[in-house]
Amino acid sequence: MNASLIVCGVDEAGRGPLAGPVYAAAVILDPARPIPGLMDSKKLSEKRRDRLALEIREHAAAWSVAAASVEEIDRFNILRASLLAMRRAVEGLTLRPQEVWVDGVHCPDTGLPSRAIVQGDCSVAAISAASILAKTARDALMLELHGRYPQYGFDGHKGYPTAAHIEALRRHGVSEVHRRSFRPVRELL
Repeated sequence: MNASLIVCGVDEAGRGPLAGPVYAAAVILDPARPIPGLMDSKKLSEKRRDRLALEIREHAAAWSVAAASVEEIDRFNILRASLLAMRRAVEGLTLRPQEVWVDGVHCPDTGLPSRAIVQGDCSVAAISAASILAKTARDALMLELHGRYPQYGFDGHKGYPTAAHIEALRRHGVSEVHRRSFRPVRELL
């Protein structure tokens, strides 16, 4: 990699849950301020993720977090909503990257040269950093939603389709933060 190339890493969090928005983050790391311990957010404890998220916000050259709403997920589908959140995250950066490196197989349309990297959150530090920011931001929102809708247990499963979440949906019905286009929710409407 060209050392002077300004690359932003991009990743999303929350494609699989039945509730809440999908989040994405874009991060441009500062080579002069490395952040040890970056890896795929799913492989880190919550405490470690939260600590690394603070370090990323303090030490990255630029970072941005964005989301696509439940309504956008239901209108466009989860893949297109994820790409929309990713594009918004890249557009929110205070520093313009020369290349966009995205975890997975799809790249958002940013008008910039882009590269999809399968398991990039495990192999590219900037994508790992984006993975951490997206996950911690989404988890924080799910804790807020738990305060408004405690009957669903969002503080535990974060909206994922666990047995407890499905049972809560059956017992309490579908809330405004549930994704109506997702089969387990749609079947209960």
